[in-house]
Amino acid sequence: MQTNVSAVDVSTPIESSVPAVSWGPVIAGAFTAAAITLILMLLGSGLGLTMISPWSSQGVSVTTFAVSTAIWLIVVQWLSAGLGGYLTGRLRTKWVGIHTDEVYFRDTAHGFLAWALATLLVAGVLGSALSAAVGGGVQAASNVASGAAMGAAANAGSQTADNATSYFVDTLFRPADPARLATANGTAPEQATMQASRILVASAASGEVTEADRTYLSQLVAAHTGLSETDAQARVDAMLAGVNDAKVKAQEAADTARKASATFALVAALSLAIGAFIASAAATLGGKQRDDDEVVHLSGR
Repeated sequence: MQTNVSAVDVSTPIESSVPAVSWGPVIAGAFTAAAITLILMLLGSGLGLTMISPWSSQGVSVTTFAVSTAIWLIVVQWLSAGLGGYLTGRLRTKWVGIHTDEVYFRDTAHGFLAWALATLLVAGVLGSALSAAVGGGVQAASNVASGAAMGAAANAGSQTADNATSYFVDTLFRPADPARLATANGTAPEQATMQASRILVASAASGEVTEADRTYLSQLVAAHTGLSETDAQARVDAMLAGVNDAKVKAQEAADTARKASATFALVAALSLAIGAFIASAAATLGGKQRDDDEVVHLSGR
């Protein structure tokens, strides 16, 4: 007797129609993580601004502020990603007929997706608010550390073009006889002061004070103060030394701010990596607890 074997008798793997990604728990966890991130970032911004003082003898340095902010970012990622990932794993439905290793993989993937979506939400939708909150604190710290020297340099830079033109005009009418300086500049000392200011601005643009300008400054000081040529020269040298010190301090403050920004960026990237790991691990933990609780509930019936 011949037996007919139909195609139905052959065992073939059947693909499930249910997708492996449960977007509902992922979105819920992402929104939770984004909301917690916003709250904690605003809290950290408020605490950070209390560390800054407009007085040079108070407050913290730019480096300390940047490192503290970076550490706070790690704490923010730890808390927000942990809770968001846990909710993602806990809220998903139980997968039936799937190997345990596959369940762990899916839970881990769900946690990572929730973290990624939350990061995009924070960067896109909430980015402007966070930038204003955190960036305002960093800018305030940078301004405090830079001090009056950077403010003076910025003010001088904005007037360089006009002062440079006036400086070249002044050189046309410099008296050859030092005895005639006071008469040539008028009775008001502000004329000499304006000339001296333009000389300093032009010198700052070129990077040095020429010997001719140094000599002329000494002559101006001597003509309008009654000091001897030697004392006037000493006063000019002391003033130029002070200007150079202010320039060095401004450069040091800028370099400190640059290093602090680099440190902040590196630790911020590290905090995001930590957040991705925490979210994935928390989702695995939440999914495992959800499955274990369901098994206990079913066995207790």
